[in-house]
Amino acid sequence: MILDVLRRVLPPAGLVVEVASGSGQHAAWFAAALPGLTWQPTDADAVARASIDAWRAEGAGRVLPAAAFDVVRDPWPVARCDAVVCINMVHISPWAATEALLRGAACALAPGGVLYLYGAYKRGGAHTAESNARFDAWLKARDPSYGVRDLEAVVARAEGEGFTLREVVEMPANNLSVVLVRG
Repeated sequence: MILDVLRRVLPPAGLVVEVASGSGQHAAWFAAALPGLTWQPTDADAVARASIDAWRAEGAGRVLPAAAFDVVRDPWPVARCDAVVCINMVHISPWAATEALLRGAACALAPGGVLYLYGAYKRGGAHTAESNARFDAWLKARDPSYGVRDLEAVVARAEGEGFTLREVVEMPANNLSVVLVRG
């Protein structure tokens, strides 16, 4: 499902930075399915980077070595890219990480560049499903700075960095694909 959206919204060729890549499965899958794009996976966690590189070693297509990158503390891993993809980070991090992601993506993307976000969001201040409300409570129990974010707050902050909301796509498991374009 994510791949279906990415096929529509990403450019046919170029460099994609994936922020908070986790295990690397997404980067491997997307790079194999979107052969015109080169993927720069990143993660702050050394174990995740090792997993990313293991997926890369499986011949995952155009995947660069995993870059150590903490979106809040580190300079961006590239000066320029054609798209930024961030899956399941916004709710599993402090709000400062979302702000840093938006600020950094605005600097790295040329006008027209795509920022793709995926995850659970509230709409109009309310959860879109009871399962998301339970997930939000679980996240906040782990760390009070985590939580399912209000889509409108994320979009407003993105607009402050020069992005325009292109579309929101409802996804399985009560998640959303949020497509922003740099102005």
